[in-house]
Amino acid sequence: MKYNRVLITGATGLIGQEIVRQCHNLGIDVNYLTTSKSKLSQDNNYKGFYWNPTKGEIDKTCLEGVDAIINLVGASISKRWTASYKKEILESRTKSAELLQHTIRFNDYNIEHVVSASAIGIYPSNLTKYYDEESQEISKSFLGDVVVAWESAVDGFKDLGCKLTKIRIGLVLANDGGALPEIVKPVKLGAGAAFGSGDQWQSWIHLRDLASLFLYTLENNLEGIFNGVAPNPVTNKDLTKSVAEVLEKPLILPNIPKFAMKLFLGEMHILLFESQRVCSKKIEDEGFQFKFANLKPALEDLLLE
Repeated sequence: MKYNRVLITGATGLIGQEIVRQCHNLGIDVNYLTTSKSKLSQDNNYKGFYWNPTKGEIDKTCLEGVDAIINLVGASISKRWTASYKKEILESRTKSAELLQHTIRFNDYNIEHVVSASAIGIYPSNLTKYYDEESQEISKSFLGDVVVAWESAVDGFKDLGCKLTKIRIGLVLANDGGALPEIVKPVKLGAGAAFGSGDQWQSWIHLRDLASLFLYTLENNLEGIFNGVAPNPVTNKDLTKSVAEVLEKPLILPNIPKFAMKLFLGEMHILLFESQRVCSKKIEDEGFQFKFANLKPALEDLLLE
């Protein structure tokens, strides 16, 4: 189905900016919500509206002429997890979904389809299991709790008659944000090293493929849960090694022990040590083709531009 105008939450973030770019390439106009009044644009194909989900404030005209919503909003998980920040990580995802649903319900907007971000953090950390969308096991970690609450909040869109798609996102590789620049920095300095045993699985995806995947589910009316990961996960050891090879840098340091990162990062150190080997077959069976199915070409595209 061809959509003329979509509303995007989180449009100014890493994934959001790429989705906006691809929307414009497809001739789709974008409305977006932002908590920053200085980021409000009035271009017809990129129109900004103010909201503040914490206070329950929203410019309800953001939904005028909108057929579909792409929901990406959520506080970054890459900041230190204090008790207050953990609350922000959770509520930034749940309250925003509830506010949108309230606005649709009480203003009689007709939204055909909602595609919402989710995360592979819902799957338990495991070195041997291969998770697909049918997996019933739930991680007992903080991230597992967040994703369960997030997906549950998003389910409210179905009660409004919207088609609903959830994309469980893995490690997003991009050259100007996310994890990759942080992996690259020490490697460039000759100080790159794997974390812990290095055997933990990293289910990664190139930013452009991820944005395309969101729009593919929208255009093809795909509902349900899809893993937003490339077909070939790698271990942390192989990821570090591949970055070093692409940059033509040696890896000479021993692996970084878990206790050191726990001291340095606190609870969020689990982001580096969790192991989720996640399957992309479901979206491929729907006809989606990854431009970057293997890590090396993805890294070459991002690091050798």
